[in-house]
Amino acid sequence: MSQRSSAIDWASLLTRQQVAFDAVLQDRHDHEREQALLKERARLMSQKTAEDAGSVACVDCLEFTLSGEHYAIELSFIAATLPLADFTPLFCTPPFVLGITSVRGKIISIVDLRRFFELPAAGLSDLNRVIVVSDGTMEFGVLADRVEGMRSLPLSDLHPTPDTFTGMRGEFLAGVTAERLALLDMARILADPRLIVHEEVG
Repeated sequence: MSQRSSAIDWASLLTRQQVAFDAVLQDRHDHEREQALLKERARLMSQKTAEDAGSVACVDCLEFTLSGEHYAIELSFIAATLPLADFTPLFCTPPFVLGITSVRGKIISIVDLRRFFELPAAGLSDLNRVIVVSDGTMEFGVLADRVEGMRSLPLSDLHPTPDTFTGMRGEFLAGVTAERLALLDMARILADPRLIVHEEVG
């Protein structure tokens, strides 16, 4: 009886095993790399969402009071603020023009928005301030009863002007917050021809 002996090709077997093992490792590495990429992408998206949530559009403004009501002007329109010191009344001008004063050697008019908006106007005091506003072409001072300070106002807090803001002032408001802080549309105010004062009128 003849006995057949078969030789095993160990080199070929080891090569095939190594290829299979490498394929498994590659699949594992690919899966791990894919999971890492997905985690990193999720982290970045989460970070972007958080940043977007924190970057609410705001407008920096100066808050002040007029006849007990709170108003605000965008800082981009404000050239200076100064105490109500020496000013010269003007004749033959509308009643809302308080007078003129000198700011850095330039003569500007002072507008009393209380009278322009037909609000109750109290007397003048040491708390009164003049807010010098400008759009690069037109410039004048706005009389404030008191300046409250600067604040950053989220635009999402602004709502359309309610009916309670009657009279002329309703035309010149960019919006009102729930706390009744009224943001003035200063670009429109500066462009209104009714507020142009000719100082040379005698």
